[in-house]
Amino acid sequence: MQLYTTDFITGKNIETIGLVTGGAVQTKHLGQDFMAGVRKLVGGEVGVYSRMQDEAQANATLDMMEDAKAMGADAIICVRYSIASIAGSSKVLACGTAVKFV
Repeated sequence: MQLYTTDFITGKNIETIGLVTGGAVQTKHLGQDFMAGVRKLVGGEVGVYSRMQDEAQANATLDMMEDAKAMGADAIICVRYSIASIAGSSKVLACGTAVKFV
């Protein structure tokens, strides 16, 4: 499955199928959350949260791609992500437009 942030794919004729979405909420266990809190006191990157965000985005993307495959899509255009933090967890919504190559 090909993913694009653009509204079109250069050199391809496409037929729009419809909206596709995927979502994920990731959390870390209390021990990792505590250590990240300590890290925030001294500064620097909090690797636990970076990895948590990456995992949430990857899972949301996979969900969106499965949605598109079920619709018979060849690609997804206009891919966008919405990210929110909820009580120490990370919620990611991925959305785009499923298309078929003509």
